[in-house]
Amino acid sequence: MITPGPQHTSVVARVQSVTRRFGDHVAVDRVSLQLRRGQIVGLLGSNGAGKTTFIRMLLGLLRPSSGVVSLFGDPPSRNTRTRLGYVPQGLGLYGDLTVAENVEFIAAAFGVEVPVLPHQLDLVKDRLVADIGLGRQRELAFTAAIAHDPELLVLDEPTSGADPLTRARLWDTVHEQAERGVAVLVTTHYMQEAQQCDRLSIMASGRIVAEGTYRSIVGHTTAVGVQSEHWADAFNALSSAGLAVTLDGRRVRVAGTTPDEIRSTLEAAGVSAEISVGPATLDEIMTMVGTT
Repeated sequence: MITPGPQHTSVVARVQSVTRRFGDHVAVDRVSLQLRRGQIVGLLGSNGAGKTTFIRMLLGLLRPSSGVVSLFGDPPSRNTRTRLGYVPQGLGLYGDLTVAENVEFIAAAFGVEVPVLPHQLDLVKDRLVADIGLGRQRELAFTAAIAHDPELLVLDEPTSGADPLTRARLWDTVHEQAERGVAVLVTTHYMQEAQQCDRLSIMASGRIVAEGTYRSIVGHTTAVGVQSEHWADAFNALSSAGLAVTLDGRRVRVAGTTPDEIRSTLEAAGVSAEISVGPATLDEIMTMVGTT
């Protein structure tokens, strides 16, 4: 059993310089990461960055081409899997079974008592999972993942497509697990969710390109805002110059550069624009580090 309380320091998972190749393609390139009890670690990156491949190696579902994965001090195995909970992108539920039958199956597989369903799931316990909607399916996947009191919880895009209220409830569950001393690894595309993590690791092209707290990663980085009637021309000119360009509506933004560089690039392209400077967002930081 995990001792309740937020202060836990022991490492439950250690990944050391792990690489995974598929033929000539390197999906994960020398990635190292530690997961500690009571910490929520966010693994961020665009589609194709290598996050899911990394998670599959962490869980022991995929063998690394090189490097070492350790769970609870041992290589991933059938025994270590009984000590972790996993919510995959596809949720891992049985659509042709009822909500109650899914939970009963998971409980029997782990040899534990059937957990009490949250109220919103108890209302639909006799309905087929395929018929209850994505939000409740995600809540059910969480319930199934923590039914056996895991020491490590791995969540791969767990709130994708859920409504804001469901997302908030799911994150309440994440924080409750961390407060019990569970180590949590979560991938997400929602930057406001990333701010709820204790630490972040950003992946691009299979590598960790930035890591630390939200505050330390964003730091004092600024972004240059570009307002122009010819916003598409401005975007293309700045992007062609190899800059980390993003769009906020029709407003072009570039992180990690100077107003002078933006002006000279736009002038060379014959684009007139108004320039402003403000704090960068995490989305912009991710775009910036992904282009370096």
